[in-house]
Amino acid sequence: MSDGNDPDDVRPDDASVDIDEDRSQATTDPSIQDVRSDSRHPRLARSATVIVMALAGLMMTTAAINSRGHDLRPERDTDMATLVRSQASHNAALQKEAAGLRAQVEDFSKANQTPGVTSSVISSASALAPSVGLGAVSGKALRVTLDDAPLSENPDGVDANMLVVHQQDIQMVVNTLWSGGAEAMTIQGQRVISTTAVKCVGNTVVLHGVAYAPPYVIEAIGDLNAMQKALDTSEAVRIYKEYVSAYQLGWSVERAGQVTMPAYTGAVAVSHATPR
Repeated sequence: MSDGNDPDDVRPDDASVDIDEDRSQATTDPSIQDVRSDSRHPRLARSATVIVMALAGLMMTTAAINSRGHDLRPERDTDMATLVRSQASHNAALQKEAAGLRAQVEDFSKANQTPGVTSSVISSASALAPSVGLGAVSGKALRVTLDDAPLSENPDGVDANMLVVHQQDIQMVVNTLWSGGAEAMTIQGQRVISTTAVKCVGNTVVLHGVAYAPPYVIEAIGDLNAMQKALDTSEAVRIYKEYVSAYQLGWSVERAGQVTMPAYTGAVAVSHATPR
């Protein structure tokens, strides 16, 4: 970037020195001519320095103009959407690998059962699996759908964030359904477990490492009347509905009939801090 000084204004230190009238007269003294000849070298050096500085400033200014504020290193890809898609693909591959390893563990367990002990443990684990999300489950479900406001809905002076579904809106519905007695739940078809976290990345929501765009569909198996009552009496839901009325955010609740929810197949290991 330029420092604000015009290179044409930069002058050598001796540019303002007064010219003596005697200098205008030629001299025939050789010794004086030699001294004058030698004195030109420092001036030439200073002039060369000024020229180099001016050229350096010109090059920096040209680079700034050409870049127009863009990164001069195009090989650095900082596009968030690309990073999310790449990570989602990687996570899907890991989940597939984890499912295969889990199947191998089950096969080894069945092949090495100790009568009366191993079978009892496996039976207990199998009974608990559906309730914690590790086993498939079927039943009648309530379906809640959230969506962004239509693109045509763009009121003047309204923050664009008011027109989209946020992660806290999805979490609000999930928590309300749990409080209404939901026994199993999915978001976008993915099973929800105790460690499930919903995260916003740009205009998408990331769930278990996979990015989803709206509309967002939440299904819950359980007592349909109890879950509906929980939604109807929730203060958080009431506030969301105010935005539905004001800005046309999407909101619908329906009985989905009989559905089958898949088991969660991702990692379930939990790490935590320990005192030293």
